[in-house]
Order: sequence, then C-alpha cells, then structure tokens
Amino acid sequence: MIKSEMIEKLAAENTHLTHAEVERLVNVILGKMTDALSEGGRVELRGFGAFSVRSRPARQGRNPRTGETVDVPAKAVPFFKSGKELRERLNASGDA
Repeated sequence: MIKSEMIEKLAAENTHLTHAEVERLVNVILGKMTDALSEGGRVELRGFGAFSVRSRPARQGRNPRTGETVDVPAKAVPFFKSGKELRERLNASGDA
C-alpha cells in the first residue's frame, strides 16, 4: 500500500472528514515521526512496531563497474522492529 492508497481508504472509512483533511492528518503524523527519528528518537506504535535510527560506520566500498575502492561515509539509517501483535497476525495463517 502506498500513501495515496492509505489516504483513499481512510477517507472512505471516515466520511465525516474530507479527503483534504485526511491527507493533512496523514502528512502531519508521518512528518512528526520523521522529525522524532531525525532528532535521534524512537517512534513506537503499540501492536505494530517500533522505528528507530541505527548508525552505520564509515567503510571502504568497491565500485562494481570499475573495481575501484571508494570511501563510504558513516550514516544513520532507519530501522523497524515489528511488534508482537503484528507478527502474530502475519503468522496466524500458518503459511510461514
């Protein structure tokens, strides 16, 4: 599901809100989550999972085309750990 599909479904389920209001709410929520993560915080949605930031150290990489060694700088990357309820719902069918 992409963001526009989620907005469409939420707007259809909440007919008392306009499409523009639902879109604004989704953008505000995602913006606040992004702000919290960019400040080094953690975002936890009970039953769904937790988003956090992990640091990757600088390293030596290799250009696959030329084989030349390149310096890859240190960076921060988002990390998601699923919640217990989400894992249970995903594995309820027994198809795992």
